[in-house]
Amino acid sequence: MDILRLRGLTVAAANGRRLLDDVSWTVRAGEHWVVLGPNAAGKTTLLSQASRRSLCDTVGLSSDTSMPPHRRVLETVMSAALEEPSPDGGQLAPEATDRQRATGLLTQLGCLALASRTYGTLSSGERQRVLIARALMTDPELLLLDEPAAGLDLAGREALLLWLTRLASDRRSPSTVLVTHHVEEIPAGYTHALLLSAGHVVARGPIGLALTSENLSRCFGLPLVVGDNGGRWHARFGTKKG
Repeated sequence: MDILRLRGLTVAAANGRRLLDDVSWTVRAGEHWVVLGPNAAGKTTLLSQASRRSLCDTVGLSSDTSMPPHRRVLETVMSAALEEPSPDGGQLAPEATDRQRATGLLTQLGCLALASRTYGTLSSGERQRVLIARALMTDPELLLLDEPAAGLDLAGREALLLWLTRLASDRRSPSTVLVTHHVEEIPAGYTHALLLSAGHVVARGPIGLALTSENLSRCFGLPLVVGDNGGRWHARFGTKKG
């Protein structure tokens, strides 16, 4: 089943510069996508458009975009570094009838011990896991993650990627789209990749076919060598030998 369908999506800024140019993209149930590209590639613009239920009245958009009207799409979970504690410093675990579900999600993401703490006392990595648990409360069909590892130290990043890996392996979890600048921030188990550069699609498809040294080099405009170690990706500057 298609969760998201974009056909010929074009978005222009007020000065006429195209932020996205003729982008077509489909996300299906059970797929987990990473969206990669340099600064100003159009990644966040793409996520912003994907989070809308109707694109027909968007200024600067010319497409035959089609989305199932019944789908439930989650608003983007932003970087924890940009999130602020709520003014009332509210508790993390709900007190209403959905408390049981909240407890289950906190357990699934390995942060049940945080339920009695206020948001302002959490580390950046803990905040991200709690934000994802909160987002999953709506039982969405699509989870959008905009640079969730930005601002995290190495330990926090790896802990977050571990939970995202577990989430991707759970058949009950929604499809996910994760935006990042860094190949190293792709959780193991992600199935597909979309590479963007200057608003254009460089490559898209199953991650092993789309995320190649040639495609990543075209995307970032310099020679890069991509590797995969146990489902975790890495990239370095240089050219392949031999």
